[in-house]
Amino acid sequence: MHINKVVLHSERYPDRDCYPFNLDIFANTASVTFSRPVTFFAGENGTGKSTLLKAICQKCGIHIWEDTEGARYKYNPYEGRFHEYIDVEWVEGPVPGSYFSSQIFQDFARYLDEWAHADPGMLEYFGGDSLLTQSHGQSLISFFSSRYKIKGIYFMDEPETALSPRSQLKLLKLLKEMSTDGHAQFIITSHSPILLAFPGAVIYDFDSVPIKPIDYADTEYYQIYREFMNNKDAYLESL
Repeated sequence: MHINKVVLHSERYPDRDCYPFNLDIFANTASVTFSRPVTFFAGENGTGKSTLLKAICQKCGIHIWEDTEGARYKYNPYEGRFHEYIDVEWVEGPVPGSYFSSQIFQDFARYLDEWAHADPGMLEYFGGDSLLTQSHGQSLISFFSSRYKIKGIYFMDEPETALSPRSQLKLLKLLKEMSTDGHAQFIITSHSPILLAFPGAVIYDFDSVPIKPIDYADTEYYQIYREFMNNKDAYLESL
């Protein structure tokens, strides 16, 4: 374990009308604890799970590599400042880490290919092949296998969006290998009932206020998939 707690200072929020400070879940959650090496944030889109994930990552001093966004119809000056109003409790001091999302990975893979023209040896770190020449799932597993060998804290935003069910199982195996003996800590947002099944993981429910742990079998994802598999014909007939 590298961090064991995040404290949300709602009394210091600068504006209660702008996102993300207008979310009830952030106004009514005092802290989130991390007692296991793998933690999941689960909930519907728009509940704030990715926003909190990014804020913790930024508070840990880890850069989120993103292209500069274009102009927006309505500018929100507070959207990227949530990390200023939370505190992170480290176990033994800061460690390195990284933030993953599918969009960021695509940009990274393209840049890596360009860099490899000058230094082909860079690809050895990722198995020797260009990440762009592999299938998306294969390139992600290659990336995860190399990056997560480094001791640190890792943030993943819905990694299942680019992974087949079989590749998700490979990721589960990697999470188990890399999270043993205090090597790596993972905080992951996910909708996947496969990933959420990671043995011993803590799942936080963002569909409740305040944020609270939830059992795997009580997650909406598990219940919907189970209901569909058990009653597929009846469900399809009702469409």
